[in-house]
Amino acid sequence: MDFPPQLVADLRHGFLFYGSLLALVTLALLCRRQLWVYWKFFYACFLKPVEHGNAADVKALSGQQRALEGFYRTQAEIYDATRATLLCGREDMLQLAAAQLKHRMGTKAAKPIWVDVGGGTGYNIEKMNDFVSVEDFFSAVYLVDLSPSLCEVARKRFAKLGWTNVHVVCEDARTFALDKSTDVLETAEPGTASSYRIKADFVSMSYSLSMIPDFYSVIDSITDLLAPHGLISCVDFYVQSASSYSLRNFTGGHLSRHVNWFSRLFWRSWFQLDRVHLDEGRRDYLEYRFGTILNVNERNYKLGGIPYYIWLGCQRTATSAGVAGALAREAAERIDALATESPYLSPVHYSEKRAEAESAAARETRMQLRSKGFEAAILNLATNVPLPSFFYQNQRWRLYYDESLQKHAQFGNSYIYAFTWEDPAEDQRLLNIGKDDVVFAITSAGDNVLSYALHRPRSIHAVDLNPTQNHLLELKVAAFCALPYEDVWKLFGEGRHPNFRELLLTKLSPYLSSRAFQFWLDSTSTFTSRGGLYETGGTRIAVKLSKWLFRLLGLSGDVRRLCSAQSLREQRAIWRTRLRPVVLHKWLSYLVVANQQFLWRALGVPTNQRDMIYEDGIAAAARSGGAFAPKEAMWRYVVNTLDPVVENTLLGDENYFYRLCLMGRYSEECHPAYLSREAHKTLSQPGAFDGLRVHTDEFVEVLARIRPESVTVAVIMDHMDWFDPEGTQATEEIRALNKAMKLGGRVLLRSAGLKPWYIANFSAQGFKCERVAARTAGKCIDRVNMYASTWICTKVASDPSVQAGSVEEIADAQESEGGNDSFDSETMEVLEL
Repeated sequence: MDFPPQLVADLRHGFLFYGSLLALVTLALLCRRQLWVYWKFFYACFLKPVEHGNAADVKALSGQQRALEGFYRTQAEIYDATRATLLCGREDMLQLAAAQLKHRMGTKAAKPIWVDVGGGTGYNIEKMNDFVSVEDFFSAVYLVDLSPSLCEVARKRFAKLGWTNVHVVCEDARTFALDKSTDVLETAEPGTASSYRIKADFVSMSYSLSMIPDFYSVIDSITDLLAPHGLISCVDFYVQSASSYSLRNFTGGHLSRHVNWFSRLFWRSWFQLDRVHLDEGRRDYLEYRFGTILNVNERNYKLGGIPYYIWLGCQRTATSAGVAGALAREAAERIDALATESPYLSPVHYSEKRAEAESAAARETRMQLRSKGFEAAILNLATNVPLPSFFYQNQRWRLYYDESLQKHAQFGNSYIYAFTWEDPAEDQRLLNIGKDDVVFAITSAGDNVLSYALHRPRSIHAVDLNPTQNHLLELKVAAFCALPYEDVWKLFGEGRHPNFRELLLTKLSPYLSSRAFQFWLDSTSTFTSRGGLYETGGTRIAVKLSKWLFRLLGLSGDVRRLCSAQSLREQRAIWRTRLRPVVLHKWLSYLVVANQQFLWRALGVPTNQRDMIYEDGIAAAARSGGAFAPKEAMWRYVVNTLDPVVENTLLGDENYFYRLCLMGRYSEECHPAYLSREAHKTLSQPGAFDGLRVHTDEFVEVLARIRPESVTVAVIMDHMDWFDPEGTQATEEIRALNKAMKLGGRVLLRSAGLKPWYIANFSAQGFKCERVAARTAGKCIDRVNMYASTWICTKVASDPSVQAGSVEEIADAQESEGGNDSFDSETMEVLEL
């Protein structure tokens, strides 16, 4: 039977319409709970007038409590279901706090007390149970909130969980005090000081500070509530311009803190509709009243990039100077002594010791060198602001630096070297570093610093102007302190770890400075991306280009065979027949390697160093009677680098430098010494890095603040090649090295030139110079073979340009002018009072 076309069309449209309607109704019935939840949330936040619909008991309240209850009563039961996406960072804050608490508590028998200010429904306390057992870890937990509705939800939550040590207190945070609670007094251990037991060991605020109108008094009350060595954490929304914080050195770092003008205006206006205040004064006052341990600035991109921060702090006087209850001034003195290799003299007993000391000792004290961190600390104490965050970190490795200076900012928050290109085994053979040595070395990627640490020298001063190179060293040191060998191997042997972010939050964070932690939290993809750690940094260009080239030419299989060759004979055959014709092709060298942009950005070769290679090329051309060609000289340099390496060292067994570049990771048979299981046992021992000092500054600046004649070994790599022969930088640095080094101290350096121009400067300034290795055609001077020569310059005399009586003259001048000694004693007298 045939139906009219119009009827068929009408039926089809009818089926589509009613079918769609039925599907929507079915979906609504299935999701009615979720729809109702979000409708209530939307109504309470955007439609409901503040006073409309409030019950009589709500209207009977007053002030902030009435406003909170009027806002939350409608949505108290659905609060947790609607805040998961909005309130980002809560879990991260709890993980960081748990890691800090576990690190601080250690083996202490006493359990900490936790107060959650503005804890609402108790979500944070229940979530903390994922990271530490709330029942077993804490002696008592107090949720303090001003909203009766939210507190009631919290009571039901903890009753269901059966946690008897968690107490919900509906009270104004300004008046809350633990000494009013019998629960605290009952949990106090016999013989403990009640004045300490009624203080909180941990105070947290999760998106509550921005909702407190009188935030000044609340923060002030928390300073009284928190124990002397307690921990405070906060996560909240914020907006702020760089102009208001850029000159502060106590905030723990400024990475990503600036919020542009449009976002500041929009988010401040948007949140103010719900009485959430994003004015910068709240965060500023928190940082002013407490010392900063960690500080993170993030964006919630799921909801349009809402700015929020995570902050961990402590009492301003609770520094990690090595003794409990140390004065802030004493912390500065202790860390200053570590940074400058100077003897430590406690300022608390300064007057007594000075009166007893002989005149020579007094003169030495007046001349005591001061680190930049000490100077910054004294300025902060004088102006009544917290110390720089470096003084509150758990470890003393990383020393203070001013991140706002252009000399640090020029690197664009990125490191150049993901791995180090100097051979530490050759360094040890030449220097024989031992337990009495004070080592001064360039950080680079930190590999050689860790190799030196295996020989347990008295101290190591790692120096780099690029802050992120030191961030990488910090991460490696933290890994040895906090992680088992398997995780260390994944991070730095394979260069990849799928759980890096979790490790960073839960294990590594207590061992990192605030700036280093910020950097790595912002760079978690370094260890989770396909390329991993060793395809990051400036050197990634060369690594990725070589991989792309081998893949394009179908040589990837040959590269793998080269790196797995079992003998030099097999390796040479693959190199000579398959890879060398491509890698060392002249046209490739002329187009790529000889290009100055490639030399600098991919290989880290500056113009002055390139010119040294050209000078050796000119000399070689003169000896042979040929004409000099710059590109030919660069090609010849590459040939003299690579040919001896492949011909004389086995990439799959001993030469981990080139294996890493070709394969993107180390192997269990071929890796740096510090990545062995035996090295992990050594470097993971308590105190293994007590002698490490990480300086972020120029060589001259650091050397000038180290006690004269204290350094025994300086490893400066190819650093001197970077200087302009017409400038004075090399002379100034050599003079600083002479002053800082002991008589007989040795400087190890490498150069792209066979006869570096600055060797004459060393000889003229009290050093005896010896070339201990020179690269010639076919000869491999070490496993890297990247440099033309290796030198050891031994200090045999003081710098002739320094007059014999200048030290005494400076001391007399300081004494006559009322110099540093007068300032120090006056400051200490004020601090002691």
